[in-house]
Amino acid sequence: MSKLTKNQKLVADKIEAGKAYSLKEACALVKEITTTKFDASFDIDVRLGVDPRKANQMVRGVVSLPNGTGKQVRVLCLCTPDKEAEAQAAGADYVGLDEYINKIKGGWTDVDVIITMPAIMGKIGALGRVLGPRGLMPNPKSGTVTMDVAKAIREVKQGKIDFKVDKTGIVHASIGKVSFTTEQKIGNAKEFIATIIKLKPATAKGTYIKSIYLSSTMSRGIKVDPKTVEEV
Repeated sequence: MSKLTKNQKLVADKIEAGKAYSLKEACALVKEITTTKFDASFDIDVRLGVDPRKANQMVRGVVSLPNGTGKQVRVLCLCTPDKEAEAQAAGADYVGLDEYINKIKGGWTDVDVIITMPAIMGKIGALGRVLGPRGLMPNPKSGTVTMDVAKAIREVKQGKIDFKVDKTGIVHASIGKVSFTTEQKIGNAKEFIATIIKLKPATAKGTYIKSIYLSSTMSRGIKVDPKTVEEV
């Protein structure tokens, strides 16, 4: 059996095996067990009591994190010329249409979110093979296909993220940075969990929130007692 490194031993001493921590305790612990030299992401994993193979049990949505994501989100707005000025004023990093469609066809995907208009989707459909695997394909359900591109851009810049349950029934998302205060982490986690609860499918039976884990980019997961979410 390999020996634990000094950092791994320090982390192991801080987390009690099998213990489910309160949301407040877990949010504070994430910083203590993170040993990376960069400002790691603050991540959440929620296992749901749903069967994602059934269309009526798919959980997907968007949430505006009250304390933002802590990272600079690069936004590309693919829009008609009459919308370009408002997209730029709203903070889009890249604004245009055909020139960026051609760049994407050539393999360029140096953005985090693409926002577009319904009338443009016909042109973007051909980019599915490039954008789909990277999670960049605009979608009306996530608010990235809209006539009000300026509003969508501002929301994304301020901390709006989209999420989707995976095939194993887990919703994973980055909801901040390790450098956030404990209160900021709690606020984002509570909003994220509350949004998932609101999206509970009517056909889901039994326990809906099966488990919650918090972690940072390269840390161990910390189990959270779901009953403590509303106590903070």
